[in-house]
Amino acid sequence: MKRGTIPLCKIGVRFNEKNFEYDVYSLVKEFYPGTDVQICYGQEKGEEFTQEISVCYWENSIQIEYQDKGQSKDREEIALDCAWDRKTTKDKLKQAVYCLLKRQTGKSQPWGTLTGIRPTKLVMGMLESGMSNSEIAQFMREEYYVSPQKTALSVTIVNREREILKDIDYENGYSLYIGIPFCPSICLYCSFSSYPYKQWEKRVGEYVQALKREIWAVAGMMKNRKLDTVYMGGGTPTTLPPEYLDEVLTCIEEAFPCESLHEYTVEAGRPDSLTREKLEAVRRHPVSRISVNPQTMNDKTLEVIGRRHTVRETIDAFKLARDCGFDNINMDLIVGLPGEGKEEVAHTLEEIQKLSPDSLTVHSLAVKRAARLNMFREQYQEMTFENNQEIMDMTAWCAYEMGMGPYYLYRQKNMAGNFENVGYAKVDKAGIYNILIMEEKQPIIALGVGGSTKLVFDHGRRIERVENVKDVANYIERIDEMIERKRIGITTYL
Repeated sequence: MKRGTIPLCKIGVRFNEKNFEYDVYSLVKEFYPGTDVQICYGQEKGEEFTQEISVCYWENSIQIEYQDKGQSKDREEIALDCAWDRKTTKDKLKQAVYCLLKRQTGKSQPWGTLTGIRPTKLVMGMLESGMSNSEIAQFMREEYYVSPQKTALSVTIVNREREILKDIDYENGYSLYIGIPFCPSICLYCSFSSYPYKQWEKRVGEYVQALKREIWAVAGMMKNRKLDTVYMGGGTPTTLPPEYLDEVLTCIEEAFPCESLHEYTVEAGRPDSLTREKLEAVRRHPVSRISVNPQTMNDKTLEVIGRRHTVRETIDAFKLARDCGFDNINMDLIVGLPGEGKEEVAHTLEEIQKLSPDSLTVHSLAVKRAARLNMFREQYQEMTFENNQEIMDMTAWCAYEMGMGPYYLYRQKNMAGNFENVGYAKVDKAGIYNILIMEEKQPIIALGVGGSTKLVFDHGRRIERVENVKDVANYIERIDEMIERKRIGITTYL
């Protein structure tokens, strides 16, 4: 599928009142990836649309009409039931829009009408309500039009998640995220709060000191709660020099009770950030899991996406981590990278199998607005972005051959092929933090640049966020404000 070219068509989605706009918009984008879709209201004039979908809310019905160049081609109508709540009305509207778009495009979507990023959270809720696996599967297919394959995948994953999380204390426990916002270089598709290490080298010490202040402050705020998991991400934490890396890890260990953790992960994602000295610094602390992330095992693609390391460096870094004693290593892959098709993915999988990691996370490329690939898309018009079910099946089979099963799943906007990200793991090697952040079962306190704390109220029915600034200099200079934001949010939560 060629998605690099700038779309020539524009689709308008017109409403006679403001209601469920984002839900309809997201569904239209899934059927028309890469197309400019615009929302407008009433008789408001937008740009010249090649196609237009109108959604009109009346007292007793909702009418959806599809027009091509001003000519009516198709329509759906929903008779409203006074017994419906808002969620039911939204679901019925999305069903009608889905059926209309399926007829017009001749395509179905693997996840049906589900446009959110956490389909497994929905399945988990049904499982916890007492529904059987077969009842859940039938509901997913009939109410959300999810394909049999994705239904089976989500039900399988949720059952494994439930078993993995059985010893986690949702009410009194919490997890901790530590953000290190530096990388050796910034990847073409990256939209995280990441900064080239060389540009900030002179202020890294200041960042570490500010982060340590936030660590100690939050430790005091959460002193009567049980810490279940710690995840240090970024950026790439191992971009830090070994002395700073050791300093942060020591601070975490001194501030928080780490002796009873279920899991402690450090992202060592970029192979070009790893040295024996850094890995040995990590090993001196109770870290139980790391990642060494190649994304691809094709040198040509690595060069295109801005990862300044080679396949050989990935292999050497992984073997070095094993040599240093790490027995739970994850590897991340991205399918749908520019210029990669079935053959390139097959080569990557062959190389990964030789290394035999303990878990494998397969991401479908999602190009967000903040990524260079999107911001400067005119420069990348000739690139192809390919993903399909055959490629996704290849990754699943590779994981199976390495003794792994799927254990968590999430989706993102603008994913190549409209698929999903899936984590696979061997027995007892699943990433517990990954499941917790997707299922939103307990608070996750996020420290450092770009940290987004999630406080869980009323058994997950309400989520409140406390955000840190995304700029390094701002974070250093406003650390007292970041701590005060946490204090207010956590006090309210407790």
